[in-house]
Amino acid sequence: MKKIFLILFTACFAGLFGQKDVPFEKENFPNKKDEFKDARRNFKDGKEFWDKGLEEYNFTLNSVSTEVNMMPCSRREYLHAGAPNFEAAMPLLEKAQAFNPDNALLNWMIGFAKFHLKPQSEECLKYLEKSIQLNPTADIQGQQPYILAWCYQLHYRWDDALKYYAQYKSWLAANKGIPMQFEDIAKKMDECMVGKKLMATPQRAFIDNMGPHINSPYPDYSAYISTDEGTLIFTSRRKYKDAQKKDDGDAGFFEDLYVCTKTNGEWSDAKNMGEPINEEQYHEATAGLSPDGTSLYIYEHHGKGGGDVYVSHLQGSAWSKPEKMSKNINSDYRETTITESYDGKTLYFISNKPGGLGFGDIYSTTKDAKGNWGASVPVGPPLNTKYAEEGLFMIPDGKTMYFSSKGPGSMGGYDIFKTVLDNGKWSVPENLGYPVNSPDDDVYFAISGSGRRGYYASAKEGGYGEKDIYVITFLGPEKHFAYSSEDNLIASAQEAIKAKAAAAMEIKPVSLTILKGTITDAFTKKTLEASIELVDNVKNEVIATFKSNSLTGKYLVTLPSGKNYGIAVKAEGYLFHSENFDIPLASGYQEVVKDVELKNVAVGSVIVLRNIFFDFDKATLRPESTNELERLIKLLNDLPTLKIEISSHTDAKGSDSYNMTLSQARSESVVNYLIGKGIAKDRLTAKGYGETKPMDTNDTEEGRQNNRRSEFKILSK
Repeated sequence: MKKIFLILFTACFAGLFGQKDVPFEKENFPNKKDEFKDARRNFKDGKEFWDKGLEEYNFTLNSVSTEVNMMPCSRREYLHAGAPNFEAAMPLLEKAQAFNPDNALLNWMIGFAKFHLKPQSEECLKYLEKSIQLNPTADIQGQQPYILAWCYQLHYRWDDALKYYAQYKSWLAANKGIPMQFEDIAKKMDECMVGKKLMATPQRAFIDNMGPHINSPYPDYSAYISTDEGTLIFTSRRKYKDAQKKDDGDAGFFEDLYVCTKTNGEWSDAKNMGEPINEEQYHEATAGLSPDGTSLYIYEHHGKGGGDVYVSHLQGSAWSKPEKMSKNINSDYRETTITESYDGKTLYFISNKPGGLGFGDIYSTTKDAKGNWGASVPVGPPLNTKYAEEGLFMIPDGKTMYFSSKGPGSMGGYDIFKTVLDNGKWSVPENLGYPVNSPDDDVYFAISGSGRRGYYASAKEGGYGEKDIYVITFLGPEKHFAYSSEDNLIASAQEAIKAKAAAAMEIKPVSLTILKGTITDAFTKKTLEASIELVDNVKNEVIATFKSNSLTGKYLVTLPSGKNYGIAVKAEGYLFHSENFDIPLASGYQEVVKDVELKNVAVGSVIVLRNIFFDFDKATLRPESTNELERLIKLLNDLPTLKIEISSHTDAKGSDSYNMTLSQARSESVVNYLIGKGIAKDRLTAKGYGETKPMDTNDTEEGRQNNRRSEFKILSK
């Protein structure tokens, strides 16, 4: 019965398209003896390469399918298994096909090889369609409808894909397919339904190739950016010098890290990071980057185990030698991408070690009181699925994380999802939609602090290499597209995507403040390495401590909204400098440039104490002042001969006498606090100046706020 069905199926296709399968037999080519001989030889020689490629591919799939919950043919990257042999087969098979264009097996072999080399190409689809039209059973393994359906899926032809997935499902039922194969088909058919839904409501976003000064003819991917978009570090398998070593496994160049920086809105040319980050005989890939761009996480695979995560720190203009991370992060299995919270106290990373739900799960670990990473635990559902998660990136707002997943809700391969942490629970991941996501792998997504631009790798048609890095510009709910010269978004290769991306995307303001600048000596203007202490004034807790660059003095601190922050900048031999940022929860995204000049411990030096607070219209110190006062106490204890004047100032509101009385009382409150903490009374002088020494205008609220301040002045040392 099955044989009769196949014969009828073949006959229907042949009759429908008016074509028939032409075997490579000499009687089918009378008077073309020599041409047939050459074509037959090309077919035979090409098939030998093709068979070797297929053997390598099947071996890889069989190896992969032994992994936890890993379905055959579900990992897009394994399509390239056997690529060298497929590439060697192509010119021979194409010569044979030019002689005999109507051989079903030959068309199947060419289409299959092209699908594994570049599945986005229209040529791949052309050969696969012709093969199944000529003979839908040319492949004895029954893979023709499956690969054709997958190719249709990658070309956004959802209904055609569903049709041939259904055919393959019927073939599996007739040929006693295994449960894993049925699960794979069900998953792919679900992806097609998701794809149809997402394409029906496309998001307004521009997607542009970053160009040849960043991308190459080789794979480029896994791009990470600092929060202010000043630094971009990514992975490439490009050739950058003669006699460069290759990986014996796939004959490609080893992975290396590349860096570029943005100046005046333009990215510099990508530069190989060299030693100690890159080593010639190993793979090194970007695994993550801290928000300030000074801690670089690197995936290294030295031929043993699954690969581990290392960390390197920017010291001046050079990166330190990468150090292997804690055993609570790395294991005997595979750890890949990693992202950190804005305060650096929590890490999220990907691992396929036992204990998770799928092939790659998201784990978290937090620092203990001694600064060591604690035991890692899987974050669990709804983020982790039975499939694979990868490519973590957390915005330093303390709650928003992006990652890629092959789980439910994907339109094929990895899709990029967004989740938000609220009261200790992660929200159900939200697909970023089309055209950001595609039926192919969309992974290693990073987004700027403003939330306006994202960066990711994609194997789109028309790129420079196998994978390229693209920039996504998310648009607001405007009715019409608004082009900007800054983003240079008129890329002809993407016009089709832009034309379809007509639906409004709601861009919620990112509640985040970036504080950055340069720290220098107030007298010499020399740049300084200093520590920057970030304090939650309400809780009187030190949230995190950062450092400015030892060479440039530059620093970058991210401040999620909804807190009153105290910032203290300290360096040995200098008086500390303080700033206060009270950022309401409803605040959006902003960048604040604050250059800091540190003063030496010298008679006459005056320091504003930005984080000393009083009750309204009173001299009562508020609890939020504690950390600032403790810093002052430490300074006085470290320099036991130092004598200072504590002064308070008001704005111009109120009478002169009232302001003078209030300011004097406030200065005395500070002095009394210090005396209560053991500072000798004769080292302290309290002085109120009222409104007599303004440092800003009294005509604006901001100016009046600056004038309402406490200071200390060094009287003697």
